[in-house]
Parts: sequence; C-alpha cells; structure tokens
Amino acid sequence: MTIQFNDETFRDDYSFHNSEWAIKRFPFPFHEDSYMYSVNMEQHRGGPDGSVFEKRFDVDEHYVSEMKDRALVLADDPLRCQSLPHMTLAGWDLLELIMVSKSEDYPDLFELHRDGNAWRWINKPLGIDHSFTFLDEATLPYGPMEYITRQAQGDFAVLDQRDDNLWMDAGMVTTQADWSLDFDIGMNFFEWHAPVPLAHEKGIFVRALKFLLNIQQGSPARRLNWTMTVNPLLDTSPENYHKWGIQKTTLTPENIGAKQHLRVELQTFFRLPRSNALVFPIRCYLCSFQDLMTVPKWGRRLHRVIRDLPDELATYKGFIDNRPLMLDYLSKFDDGLPTSPGIWPDLDVEPALQK
Repeated sequence: MTIQFNDETFRDDYSFHNSEWAIKRFPFPFHEDSYMYSVNMEQHRGGPDGSVFEKRFDVDEHYVSEMKDRALVLADDPLRCQSLPHMTLAGWDLLELIMVSKSEDYPDLFELHRDGNAWRWINKPLGIDHSFTFLDEATLPYGPMEYITRQAQGDFAVLDQRDDNLWMDAGMVTTQADWSLDFDIGMNFFEWHAPVPLAHEKGIFVRALKFLLNIQQGSPARRLNWTMTVNPLLDTSPENYHKWGIQKTTLTPENIGAKQHLRVELQTFFRLPRSNALVFPIRCYLCSFQDLMTVPKWGRRLHRVIRDLPDELATYKGFIDNRPLMLDYLSKFDDGLPTSPGIWPDLDVEPALQK
C-alpha cells in the first residue's frame, strides 16, 4: 500500500478532504439503525485488509497535515501535553509501543534500529532520523511521551492503575471532542466521565472500568465513539470553544452537506509492560455529510439514528439545535429500504479497502 499524504488544513481555509479510499474506510460508528450509549468493547486484533482496524496505529493520508496541526496547537497551548512525575516510565513504554508498532506495520515509512539501549528512529514522512538512548530523557528533545505523540495521529491519555481505578495522569490531547486534559489531569475514571448522560444510570461505566482494569499486555481492546463537528476542525477543545462554538450557527440548507462532519473516535486500549499503565489512544476521523451520502447504506442509517436519538444524547453530542436542519438534509437520502447489519458499506464481498 502506498499512501499519498494530503497537503491540507484543519483550520482557517479548511482545505481538509477525504479521498474516495478514505471515505470507504471511514469507521462509520453505527452497526444498526439506532444508537444508545454502550460499552461496545471488542478485541483490537486487526480487521478487514486496509480498514482503520487493520494496524495497531492507523496511518493514513492525513498523517503529515495532522502532525503539523498538532504542532500549532502545542505552540499556542503547551498544557495540551502533560505528564505527572510518576508517569515518565509509562511514557517510555508508550514510545516503545508506537515505534515498534509503526516500524513493523509500515516498514516503508518508519524504521527502528535497536542495539541494547542505543536506538535509532527514522520517520520518513516527517523527515526525522534520530539516535537516542532508551530510558535517558536527556537524549530526547521532549519527554518520551511528548516526543512520540508529536508523531502519532490521535490523542493519547495515559492512565495509571491504582486503588481499583484508572487515573488520567498523563496525556497528549489536541484533537479532543470538547474535553480538557488540563481540567481532567489527575482525575479518576468516574470523575472524568461525569458529564456523560444516561450511561451512569445504566451502569455502563462500572462495567467498562471492570473490563479495562483486566486488559492484559498483548491483548488490546477497541471501541468507536462519535459526535458532530461543523467544519473539519481537529481542535474542538473547551479552551477554544469561543473559536469553534460559533461555527455551529453558520449551517444553512445550502452548505450543510459540505460543512457538517461526523466525527468518529477509534478508541483503543493497550496495557504497558514496565509501568502497568493503560494507554488510551483516541484517533479522530472526520467525514462530511456529503461524502457519507456517497454510501447509500450510511445515508439511510445516519438519518434514522439522528432522527431517533434521545434529546439528552443529542444535547451531549452538541447538535440538538441543528438537528432539524440535519434531518431535512439527511431525509433526502433515506428511501426507506432496510439496511444490512454492521458498519461497512454494502459490497458484494467482505470490504477490501486497500488503496
């Protein structure tokens, strides 16, 4: 597979775009015509060839531009990356996990050469060729977690496990769906999930925590989460709500297809070997309504999900005010036909998504 990296922006002129390949492999999050918040965990053991699930850390056409956007966010607000002092070893664990995974899964793009603790890391897309000493912070330009997550798509919450709970004690968070690392740093699992409606009453987070506490090294898990974003904006942080919140008022019947984006998070969970921390990568994928409508099954299903979603969830997902406008647009693509189970487009065979 040869990846052609886009030259695009996620701010200002919003030149972000998905190729036909990127649309077909988009992780559409609804496996049926309705949605209710659930644990929906499964093992992260790959997926259809070419899908976003195939590799441990997906690299796609947006990689280089996303890393440029991350650098801009960090230059403006360094607190988007934080690590409490006891989490340094977990940072080295994460650095090793990402470097090994990327060099094995994308050998044409990344190389890792190791001779004891003398390591050489080559990142061809970003033009990095760096030799350093593993476990020696002085040989890196940043702490180990920050160094490697400046080169990996998606956000990363690094969770310390103690007292039968998980604590958000480190993270790189620049593409989040309206939550703040600076606010949540040091919180436990139930504290940082407190704003989620309906799920607590159903005991979902108690079950989720029990599952996460038992994740073993070498047996990662994954789930999909979703929300909505007007314009292809990666940084929808509460710190910058004054910049992006107002954009919700700019939708019209004429521009909603291009401006309204479904924002999907591929959330994965890996146990780290030395620190026993749990790393929680949160990879953000964006797709405009008009691109989603090129897949008839998705057009039918998205209309039905948005139409029937409880008001509490539509409010939490941030689009209760724009739901009538969304439904007017989406209803044109729902012909009432039944949809097949699962998230993939209707194809004659199991989705082969190689570019």
